[in-house]
Amino acid sequence: MPRFVLIGLCEPKSADDQAAFDEWFVEQHIEDTAQCPNFVRGSVFKLAGPHLDIENASGYLSLYEVEADSYEEAERVLNEWQSTPDAWAGRKKHQETGEKHGGIPMNIRGSGWFEHIASYEGPKSDRN
Repeated sequence: MPRFVLIGLCEPKSADDQAAFDEWFVEQHIEDTAQCPNFVRGSVFKLAGPHLDIENASGYLSLYEVEADSYEEAERVLNEWQSTPDAWAGRKKHQETGEKHGGIPMNIRGSGWFEHIASYEGPKSDRN
């Protein structure tokens, strides 16, 4: 089955929103989205430093691996999943946290579906 990644570039709305962002997005939204049917994994990364002194669009990257016949199917399933209030046991807490913070405590700088083309294995770390 084809594999896609959904990539999101996001960050807290302001420095004052960091704790709300961490609680809602990092601690709950990534897991909530990863529970969606067809989703293999959900991950979030915090920018640790620049590469080649190129400006970054965002301080955080969310990455969801999804198996689906097309990105359109994956998007449809995700939209249905996110609009179902009781889709999984953790959804209620996730919604309550959003309400507690007055909505979604983040800005989205970019988002899109990317189709997997190729992967290459690198040397394994001895530190694992």
